[in-house]
Amino acid sequence: MKKSPFLGAAFALLEIMLVVLIIALLACPAVWAIVDKRTKIKDFNGLATQLMVYQASNGFLPTTEQGLKALVTRPESDPKPLKWRQYIPSLPLDPWGSEYRYVQPGRHNPKGYDLSSAGEDRIHGTADDIGNW
Repeated sequence: MKKSPFLGAAFALLEIMLVVLIIALLACPAVWAIVDKRTKIKDFNGLATQLMVYQASNGFLPTTEQGLKALVTRPESDPKPLKWRQYIPSLPLDPWGSEYRYVQPGRHNPKGYDLSSAGEDRIHGTADDIGNW
């Protein structure tokens, strides 16, 4: 009786599929980490965009004292925006439940502003901080 030449090929295909499955399982945590990071900076980028819109509408950025709240409620202190509107419905928290920090003029961006999150450790000035610099 003659052996079929396809028996060896079928086994090789099964091996290849098993290897691909193992690689996919090992890659899942890496893909999850990338997706998680993109989600974490979504609100951060949204705030930066709304600050640019605020500046384009009014000719200036909110002061440090007015803060990001100027995107939600009309500032009562000077400089008062002439073309104010509600830019966002509420202030988002960073992914770790803390408020974003806004400083204008910025220490890192003296001609603009600094927007930052203290990161997972919730301590500003450490390696895990996220900022626009």
